[in-house]
Amino acid sequence: SDLQKQEERGELLQPLIFVSLVLCSILLYFKVSLMDPGFVKPEEEEGEGKGQGVVIPQVAGDIKLQRCGYCLVKQPMRAKHCQLCQHCVRRYDHHCPWLENCVGERNHPLFIVYLSVQLVVLLWGGHVAWSGLYFEQSWEWLQHNIFLLVSFLLIFIFTIVVLLLLLSHLYLISCNTTTWEFMSHHRISYLRHSELENPFDQGIILNLQRFFC
Repeated sequence: SDLQKQEERGELLQPLIFVSLVLCSILLYFKVSLMDPGFVKPEEEEGEGKGQGVVIPQVAGDIKLQRCGYCLVKQPMRAKHCQLCQHCVRRYDHHCPWLENCVGERNHPLFIVYLSVQLVVLLWGGHVAWSGLYFEQSWEWLQHNIFLLVSFLLIFIFTIVVLLLLLSHLYLISCNTTTWEFMSHHRISYLRHSELENPFDQGIILNLQRFFC
């Protein structure tokens, strides 16, 4: 049959890989959006403050753990309360409206993997949409190709957004900082009193190793 001939020629391999990537992207989306991003729980308070009076040697003076004014738990360093999730999140990065969940200590690496897979899917889809276009200066051509043209433009916009988001996160990860710390450096006590601009930075290789491993 035609299907068997296409399989023998390897023509079905690329569509199968593309569909697999799309399914992987969907599964990663639900995984990242539904998982615990690193909520600070009240039962974890015991022993939380031991040895954390000074976590960073470059910080001037003791930085005491503060109790959250919303959920009343002791906040570990780099944690922040999210008013949308109504929880304090460890190594809080940001609250993602597309995921309807925070990106924090536990799901941040998976979030990066999700963005990477999504970027590959968008680039592949953009290539398919572009390859289906042939340009002619006529109204009839526009009527027949308007769907492909709109699809390509939408894919191009989303690709730019995802690419910029992924690159910005990889840059922050390589510096061992978070979006929240980067944007609110002047308002965070353990950064404001630090002798260094970023006391968590231990070099690109070690920063990436600790984040992903």
